Amino acid sequence: MHADHPADDRLEAFGRFIGSWKLDWTRPGDPDAPTGVRGDLHFGWVLGGRAVQDIWVVPSSGDPGAGERPYAFHGTTIRFFDDELGAWRSTWVEPVNGRVRRFVGREVGNEIHLVSTDGDPFLRWRFTEIEPDRFVWLGEWSADEARTWTLEERMVATRVV
Repeated sequence: MHADHPADDRLEAFGRFIGSWKLDWTRPGDPDAPTGVRGDLHFGWVLGGRAVQDIWVVPSSGDPGAGERPYAFHGTTIRFFDDELGAWRSTWVEPVNGRVRRFVGREVGNEIHLVSTDGDPFLRWRFTEIEPDRFVWLGEWSADEARTWTLEERMVATRVV
């Protein structure tokens, strides 16, 4: 199931994240949200190097609130590049909150934007400020079919391995 390298160079948009990361999670604008929440993130090649799987654990296993709703999420994403679409297809599975969402992702300048229109509200997840050992992930929602976006979550990822 696991692979050591990508099957195609076009997969490097997400391939550059392969490895383990520490997360600092915040929920701007929500005074009831916990603060100082740490998490773990792991990216790896799967399916013969044709896809990237990532595992998100927030809060980190063993930390207060780990695995408890509404702020915790322990989930996984499978991402692959769809040649016909010319974009990434991505599916998020999150048992803690009972969510499954499909996204289409594209590189936009120096960022990666993933948009899900298969539920209400629409979601946009952005990988921003991407550097070899750091990036910022932003989770946004839209109640007006992607005309405007509201920031819901922000995570700063720092590479461990």
